Amino acid sequence: MKTILVFLIALASFVTAYCQTAVDYYNKGVAKGKLQDYRGAIADFNKAIELDPNDWKSYYNRAVSKEKLQDYMGAIADFSKVIELDPNDKKSYYNRGVAKDYLQDYTGAIADYTKVIELDRSDFYALHRRASSKRELEDYKGAISDYTKVIELDPSNANAYYSRGLTKGRSGDVDGGCLDLFKASELGHKQASDLIRENCH
Repeated sequence: MKTILVFLIALASFVTAYCQTAVDYYNKGVAKGKLQDYRGAIADFNKAIELDPNDWKSYYNRAVSKEKLQDYMGAIADFSKVIELDPNDKKSYYNRGVAKDYLQDYTGAIADYTKVIELDRSDFYALHRRASSKRELEDYKGAISDYTKVIELDPSNANAYYSRGLTKGRSGDVDGGCLDLFKASELGHKQASDLIRENCH
């Protein structure tokens, strides 16, 4: 009986140390990330994941660090793991979409932004990024529709007016584009003011 008790105490101590060590590595990784030591942060998150393979926070933060180092494929893999562990984590869908944008996988990015919007219809950041991805694919009608939704959610969003103006211009609607650029300029968008001088008379 005494031997069993000693074993149980030792086992409990081991489990406690195990959990603290995983958390400790995670916390060290977060601290290094704040100091922009992304390689060091990744090394710590690796250790945390070795100790706890289901630690979604370490996968997420490792993905962010990889994205900062422009390792977009690595970031996508880690964001995908977070989504596997939590299929409703909208931040991972959003950031995976951003990484796909950097790799010019606009179709894949649109799919991720669409999932974010399904989870939160008021997320105008995802709407704006989806619009920009659609514009890259020359889906001007779809892009304009998304920029319009952003403006409906945030009427003072100068970037949305500016981006919709550019998209209208590319689609051949120069007058409509200029109207949006004027509105963006009115809201303080400097580049819009420059484009107005060059293109809107």
